[in-house]
Amino acid sequence: MRRPRLDLRLRIAVALATVCITVVGALGVMLYTASEEMENGLVQQLVGEELDFLVDRVSHVDGYAPAGGPNLAYYVLRTPEDLAKVPPPLAKLAGGHSVVRIGTEERHVGVRDVGGTRFIVTYDVGPHDLRQSRFRRLVYFSLAAVVLLATVVGYWLAGVLTRQLTELALRVPQLKPDEAQPLLEQQDHDAEVAALARALDEYRARIVDVLRREQEFTANASHELRTPLTGIQTTCEIIHTDPLVPEKTRMRVAMIDSAAKQMTERMEALLLLARERKQEEIERVNLRRCVEEAAYTYRDEMARKGLSFEIAIGDEVIVDVDRKALQLVLVNLIKNAVRYTEKGHVRVSYGANRVTVTDSGIGIAPEHQPQLFERYFRADKKPEGLGLGLAIVRRICEDFGWKIEVQSRPGAGSAFSVILA
Repeated sequence: MRRPRLDLRLRIAVALATVCITVVGALGVMLYTASEEMENGLVQQLVGEELDFLVDRVSHVDGYAPAGGPNLAYYVLRTPEDLAKVPPPLAKLAGGHSVVRIGTEERHVGVRDVGGTRFIVTYDVGPHDLRQSRFRRLVYFSLAAVVLLATVVGYWLAGVLTRQLTELALRVPQLKPDEAQPLLEQQDHDAEVAALARALDEYRARIVDVLRREQEFTANASHELRTPLTGIQTTCEIIHTDPLVPEKTRMRVAMIDSAAKQMTERMEALLLLARERKQEEIERVNLRRCVEEAAYTYRDEMARKGLSFEIAIGDEVIVDVDRKALQLVLVNLIKNAVRYTEKGHVRVSYGANRVTVTDSGIGIAPEHQPQLFERYFRADKKPEGLGLGLAIVRRICEDFGWKIEVQSRPGAGSAFSVILA
């Protein structure tokens, strides 16, 4: 399972905070270690100096009896009786510097033997430990403060560093290839962000050029094909009305006329998809009449199959839409309903801003429904159709801000709904 990654701003903030915390933490440990070593060195120096002073005074002053202080204690041992008077841990020490615990107190002890006399100086490290404890708490508090400050400042600084990228990311989804918009690259951009914005501008320019050439080609091809197709349809109508034409020929002419009409419909679809959408093309459309026009081509096939066709839409229903776009959507939905229904009905209804085409046909398997609106996808093996009808429906709905929904079960028919914006 792939773990979710933090966004760029959080990663920068974490990196900055980690660096600050690591540096300050290492510095705190170094300061604490150096302070402890310095304190120990000073204590050893103090004990050594006091020991030198004690030896000197006892050697030059007869009967000198040193007095202890709040942290210092002095012992001069000449006889076994003197040795019995000192605390037991001190009696066992050899010469030099040692750290000894007497009761609950920890003491630094200096021992020196001079001419058969033992000199002992002890120093209570309680104040030293207290200072060390206070310094340790100060280090902990400073580290906690640095963690908090580094997190807040790091997040703010990361926001400053990524602000231009964030603004660029917010502008990119608003770009539309068919509308003139200012360049993404700005004069105040940093070099790296400017390079990214420049690359996006160049890529968008290439997309616009490709779309323009595609639209021009589609429009030109459709225009060039319309004239001969119109001539074919006109000729078919003339032949069909000629009483001298044999019935067999009349049937073949009808097939030619049907093929020409299908080609005309597909050309209209190409023209609609190739053109730019204009707001002035939205008009008030009588929905029932639009459905009747869309279904006109398939009336004969419905009659041949014995299908009932119902338009559950009142004459007074008016919608504000692009008429050609809506009619092309209805043509494809009704054509599919008739093609995959052998008995029963095809019904078109309207309610709550939703146009629904329902049939009693073979239905669609659940595993095929996610692919219905893909180009060239066909769930059946019938030779008719190219698998473009529903793809065109989805494209038109996306262009005009409509939504397309489907409900279907195998053997129970299908219902395609277009929710008008």
